[in-house]
Amino acid sequence: MGRVTLQTVADEVGVSRMTVSNAFSRPDQLSDALRTRILAAAEELGYCGPDPAARALVRGTAGSIGVLMTDPLSHAFTDQVATGFLGAITEQLAPTGMALTLLSSATDGELVPARDVPLDGVLIYSCDLGSAAVDWLTKRNIPLVFVDQTPVRGVPSVNVDDRSGARAAAQHLVDLGHRRVGIVAADHAGPHGVVGTADDPAEGHVTRQRLLGWTDALTPAGITPLVVRESLDTEDRAYRSGQVLLDHDEPPTAILCWSDVMAHWVIRAAEDRGLDVPGQLSVVGFDDSPFSRQMRPALTTVRQDVAEKGRAATKALVSAIERVRAGGAPPRPRHIVLPTELVVRETTAPAP
Repeated sequence: MGRVTLQTVADEVGVSRMTVSNAFSRPDQLSDALRTRILAAAEELGYCGPDPAARALVRGTAGSIGVLMTDPLSHAFTDQVATGFLGAITEQLAPTGMALTLLSSATDGELVPARDVPLDGVLIYSCDLGSAAVDWLTKRNIPLVFVDQTPVRGVPSVNVDDRSGARAAAQHLVDLGHRRVGIVAADHAGPHGVVGTADDPAEGHVTRQRLLGWTDALTPAGITPLVVRESLDTEDRAYRSGQVLLDHDEPPTAILCWSDVMAHWVIRAAEDRGLDVPGQLSVVGFDDSPFSRQMRPALTTVRQDVAEKGRAATKALVSAIERVRAGGAPPRPRHIVLPTELVVRETTAPAP
């Protein structure tokens, strides 16, 4: 037998091509008995159903939403915060039947994923809003939701209260009597790996908010923190950042970290120098990832609800997509801010 098509199945069952198509894409249009007979014939003939690309073209939908990330896509599978966020998205998407497509802001030759991949909408997740990828998505005029981004008028956005969480973490150290405080911040803006100040411009929205929160508590106490920035949240860079701070002429007695992973490697750097945590050095993370609770000593950190962030962002995007499909005006953009909470565990103690 030659190539099996929609018409082949229609001829076998004795119905129209449209009836066979409805059996796959609009089952409510057929009786259960007829649909069962068509699907059985299709299976016997080896027909898998209408071509997905052609079906999307007819419907005017792609059946998929994208998540645009600045970090390498491998980060989505190795970082517990990213995996928790993406897991919540897929859970929220399950009833809709839509798929999830990961997009990198990088290009691959002539392929520009943000421009060329069929999508019904996109979550812009902690990206440079001036990137070419964001520009292409905006030009495509598809629904967008910003996550961990600076809110933009007319675009739904979801953030956590980074500033409040960072302020609580820094105030905790001030209340413990620490007056020499270091900060390890993740930022794509240079210079990296050297001591700077909290006043240096920060590229990312999350980093800016956390720096503001940390200094909200430190500045009134007369504390000027030592700040080291790194472009990627990786083991060797975070470890080196800890070394840089501990090598300073007046090393800190406490270090605030941009993430739990960074905090872990700062602690490793301290322990490799024979320092006791928290007896000689207090360390605070951010995220309250599962990793932080497995550490020994257990990490003092700031909790953000990563799963709720993923659910809220997906709800906003699906709502916008459904309104567009129905031919109505997009829903009024909302800015959702989720709370943070300081979780005190075993890596902080009074200043030595």
